[in-house]
Amino acid sequence: MDPLTLLREYTIRNELHNIIRVGDDYRFGNDYSFPCTIETAYRSKHVQANRYTLETLINFITNHHLKHTEYIQQSRSLRIPAVTLPDRKPLLDYLTGKTASSDSIEFVKFPQHNDAAVVPGLGGEDVRVLENENQKQNPIELIKAVEKPLKDREAILFCKNRDFYSVFTAALRRDEERQRAESLQRKDGLVAKSRIERGFGGGGDELGYDGGPKAKMHLKGSKIGEGVPIILVPSAFSTLITIYNVKEFLEDGVFIPTDVKLKQMKGSKPDCITVQKKFSRDRVVTAYEVRDKPSALKTEDWDRVVAVFVLGKEWQFKDWPFKDHVEIFNRIVGFFLRFEDDSVESAKTVKQWNVKIISISKNKRHQDRAAALEVWDKLEEFMRSRSH
Repeated sequence: MDPLTLLREYTIRNELHNIIRVGDDYRFGNDYSFPCTIETAYRSKHVQANRYTLETLINFITNHHLKHTEYIQQSRSLRIPAVTLPDRKPLLDYLTGKTASSDSIEFVKFPQHNDAAVVPGLGGEDVRVLENENQKQNPIELIKAVEKPLKDREAILFCKNRDFYSVFTAALRRDEERQRAESLQRKDGLVAKSRIERGFGGGGDELGYDGGPKAKMHLKGSKIGEGVPIILVPSAFSTLITIYNVKEFLEDGVFIPTDVKLKQMKGSKPDCITVQKKFSRDRVVTAYEVRDKPSALKTEDWDRVVAVFVLGKEWQFKDWPFKDHVEIFNRIVGFFLRFEDDSVESAKTVKQWNVKIISISKNKRHQDRAAALEVWDKLEEFMRSRSH
């Protein structure tokens, strides 16, 4: 089955939540898997030479409720090509079953032969294949006989306007870029780790936060103390982000429920962990320390607190060294992570605070990366605006 028809069936059956992105592929339940960037049979009317990819169509159908400007911004944040405004309504009508076909759809047509057996083909068209006169083949074998792999190591060599040398050099170039990126990431990680262990200058306790000459960064109206900036997370399991899953969310852009992480964990609960922004083109990597016990912070540690994930409850800030939540969120950037289909009541209190509300899906894990980037963008904007 072709990906466009399959996506339409899942949309009509309201089973989009069963389409899961795994690496560079989309899995439709346990039955089908397609590359994210595979071109579908739906051709854009706005850009005649363009066929929409499966990734573009899935991102569109799961976000069609957004205004077009919001959808464009969301697509850009994920670096996914967007559906054009003229194509939106006819594409939505087709995928939701309001229309049975569209003149923008152009399914792959297989060559036909005389004296051939007829078997069902892609897009409802018939595919004819030669049948052995002496032995009838299995229908599945007949279909496979005329199938052309959409993607393998050799198929690309038969593409138009391509030759083996250009494909070979392009592959080498991509491999060199990948190795260079991995080398930079390892180097940045070692630098960050070294800086943390030395306490930005040496001496002090086991993590080097309290001794020796260290880097300082001052904020307008307050200051960030000496050492690594601190992000606070709730210790309660009722919140989405905890010290157990914050590293995967902020570093890898993947939300893993706390109960799942607990089953995977070996050893005792960590008192603190270090996170870095990995998915960035910047050469400079900033390390942050994550803690979930504000009561264990020393007076000088509070000067290093730059962000907090909130529960949405006032009692979370009990015994904090600030007058009220107004002062807290003037000095510290706040985040509230919620599921997008949670009730409005769950965020009623938070909406009264100066806090960034981040929404994620319960099932669409490929959207977690955009949510994590929202956190990083807000945090980095806060750091830049308050530093001098």
